[in-house]
Amino acid sequence: MPPAKPGPAPRPDQAELARRVPTAELPVFAALDLGTNNCRLLVAVPGRPGQFRVIDAFSRIVRLGEGLSASGRLGQPAMDRAVEALKVCSDKLRNRKIRQARLIATEACRTAANGAEFIDRVEREAGLKLEIIDRQTEARLAVSGCGSLVERDTDGVVLFDIGGGSSEIALIDVSRHRSPRLANHIVSWTSLPVGVVSLAERFGGRTVTREIFAAMVEDVATRLRAFDGRDRLSHIVSSPKFHLLGTSGTVTTLAGVHLELDRYDRRRVDGLWMDGSSVDRMVEKVLGWDFQQRVANPCIGADRADLVLAGCAILEAIRAVWPSERLRVADRGLREGILSELMADDGVWRRNWRNGQMR
Repeated sequence: MPPAKPGPAPRPDQAELARRVPTAELPVFAALDLGTNNCRLLVAVPGRPGQFRVIDAFSRIVRLGEGLSASGRLGQPAMDRAVEALKVCSDKLRNRKIRQARLIATEACRTAANGAEFIDRVEREAGLKLEIIDRQTEARLAVSGCGSLVERDTDGVVLFDIGGGSSEIALIDVSRHRSPRLANHIVSWTSLPVGVVSLAERFGGRTVTREIFAAMVEDVATRLRAFDGRDRLSHIVSSPKFHLLGTSGTVTTLAGVHLELDRYDRRRVDGLWMDGSSVDRMVEKVLGWDFQQRVANPCIGADRADLVLAGCAILEAIRAVWPSERLRVADRGLREGILSELMADDGVWRRNWRNGQMR
């Protein structure tokens, strides 16, 4: 009896085909976020549906908003630092064939009297055309960037992004249904015109007594009490399926201190769960350190030593309004949200893969 003819080989799934495709053949997307404190760039190619692979990145603390809260204007040294960082980003983008990119600027450029003038300078000197986004867009992008960290059995989340000049907070209800885009489930949001840079400049960041810290917490709490939509998740806040989700240098720093890392490790921090007592201990620990002790911690360092307690004060005000025994830490945010939206809108995850090629 002749041997049976072999059947057709199993068709590889999309993830396997994605792994086979050389990076050079995949479309490239880029996201740049110029904030009050940082300049960050991500360049990525699509991977499995809803995911992407980073192929280049850049991050530099530029403190663009330094002195802004007092003067209302971007300072010359701050703009110079930002332009130099943006020139690096421009070189990285110029060396690749980018299918789509979105380059955004946030609170510092939104509020500065010379923000538009600075954007023009960036285009002239760095060759980048930045888009100043509004606060609602900023909140939505932060949510889009963190979608994969909200697990399927979750009922509700308060997602917060503590920035340098503003803090975005989004209330998300997924108790009834869930669509692929987490941002579709935002039931209320607010943007506080206060961040780690502006708060530290007003109250002081190097020497922070307990009285100063309490005053910072109360300043933020007063703003939160004026937020009309803060009770939109009241029906699920007490549920074990509710939690906080923080995406900012403040929460990632506290996570690094909590893990006692010798050096910051994104792989261990991104997605980490912390219970309420652990957050309490970390805030108390950092509050008990003087400036030099904060500088000496490898997860804080000189760049964040004068800002971290302002961030902790914002965090404590948020926790007081939405108490939760669970906080999830996200080392991701606006750039990841931009990339997710660009790729979804382009349709890269809907296209079929055939012979290792996208079509």
